Amino acid sequence: MNKCLLFLALLVFGFLKCHADPTDGFTQLPLKNTNFVLQKPYNVPLSDRYNFSNGIRSFWVYNHDKPFKTDTTTRPRTEVRIQGYDYSSGIRQFEGYAYVPTGTSGVTIVQIHGAAEGATTLQLRIYGGDMRYYKFNTVATGLYDRWFRVNIIHNVDEGKITVFIDGEEKFKVKDQGPGDLYFKCGVYAAPHGSSNFMESRWKNIKLFKK
Repeated sequence: MNKCLLFLALLVFGFLKCHADPTDGFTQLPLKNTNFVLQKPYNVPLSDRYNFSNGIRSFWVYNHDKPFKTDTTTRPRTEVRIQGYDYSSGIRQFEGYAYVPTGTSGVTIVQIHGAAEGATTLQLRIYGGDMRYYKFNTVATGLYDRWFRVNIIHNVDEGKITVFIDGEEKFKVKDQGPGDLYFKCGVYAAPHGSSNFMESRWKNIKLFKK
């Protein structure tokens, strides 16, 4: 009997572990429209690079577009910066559902801005339908033309970042050190190899803390 109970307990534990959600144990943070700050090429109207309709935020940019302000030489972008929840310690989590159409390549679609050195702690880029950590490690494949769920957990105190795609843990990496940290998503052209037109769509964006 004891062996049977032990076997059943192991089965239940394995089931719960396999079906655990990345947000389990986290507290959701309230987000209002004022928490979403848009950045786009400085010389075009927002409506020429962004649309928010039926709960879906659509971001697009061209490889030849201007930076988001006149006094920078950074690459073109149309992004939302989530303000009001900057952090420098503890555990924070970003969640959102993303859609990237075929042809969009060489572009960051979500990032953690801020680091001890450099501008960012994390960039997740799309290259040919696959997601990479910056231009390096492959995080997930086959992401074109479908909605996929993105969860990013940043444990600042332990210096660790964990990425989940569709609820499955896909990637772990050491962060870039503490800083004034915040999440961004949209499209931000990579330094090299960007397609002429880049687009991503986002819905159900949430933030959590622990």
